[in-house]
Amino acid sequence: MLIEERPPGDGELQALLDAAFAELVARYGPEGRSGVDPAARFLVAVADGAAVACGALQPVDAATGEVKRMYVRPSHRGRGAARALLKALEALAAATGYERVRLTTGIRQPEAIALYESSGYTPIAAYGKYVGEPTSRSYGKELGR
Repeated sequence: MLIEERPPGDGELQALLDAAFAELVARYGPEGRSGVDPAARFLVAVADGAAVACGALQPVDAATGEVKRMYVRPSHRGRGAARALLKALEALAAATGYERVRLTTGIRQPEAIALYESSGYTPIAAYGKYVGEPTSRSYGKELGR
């Protein structure tokens, strides 16, 4: 599996992001998409010549990056794409100079929660639009651990 950076307007990336949003709407209803910083950097996992997973890293402050838009096509789940993509996003964060990363996922995504917890992420206080949102769970990880 190849993981590569793609620009936000990339067609395959956009197809993955659209599929991710459709799945979130199916799980949570049409609550709206959270914004992504224009400075976010997107990574795409490619298998057999096709984009199968995506994720983004956006800046929070000089020491913190935020993982956004993690998604794996259902046909490629359980094959390690999400874990490889998360490691690549963490490597990108470290190379950018971040000391930590954070993210938020939802309680109706137990597979995502399992991935993050098994990858060393620990619960943190909710932030931004997720404060007081009972279906959200926020996590953080110190890099270099």
